[in-house]
Amino acid sequence: MRILVLSDSHGLYFNLQKAIEAQPTAEAVVFLGDGISDFERCRHLIKGKKIYTVRGNNDLYCDYPFSQVISVGGVRIYITHGHKEAVKYGMSRLSGVATENDCRLALYGHTHTQLETNFDGIKAFNPGSLLSGEYGVVDIIDGGYICIGMKLR
Repeated sequence: MRILVLSDSHGLYFNLQKAIEAQPTAEAVVFLGDGISDFERCRHLIKGKKIYTVRGNNDLYCDYPFSQVISVGGVRIYITHGHKEAVKYGMSRLSGVATENDCRLALYGHTHTQLETNFDGIKAFNPGSLLSGEYGVVDIIDGGYICIGMKLR
């Protein structure tokens, strides 16, 4: 099962649209904030897929949560934009919240830097910023997962 992971479009609707169109086999889409209005404009492109959305620090006037725990393909995943977990200053708060919620994987944005790292037993994955043409996918395989950073062409 493939999860398309998107973050930080900041008004660049066309890169968001290109990333969605580049991954037609994705069965789920996670949007990690800072571009909720862009994401809403693209909803027609992702009909029939599971959709998980959190808001970012620049997503004003919306009702989406700042974080949530999801389960996809038997894997519990903590999703957040990352500003509340201070990800610009390290992974300790992010990994702590993921651990408290019995998650093995944490997906976050905010830093605009594509990164996969392990911290205190938690795999943390940032798909990068759609502003830079970056996004990610997570492939769930046999109860495990592989995180892959992608770049638009």
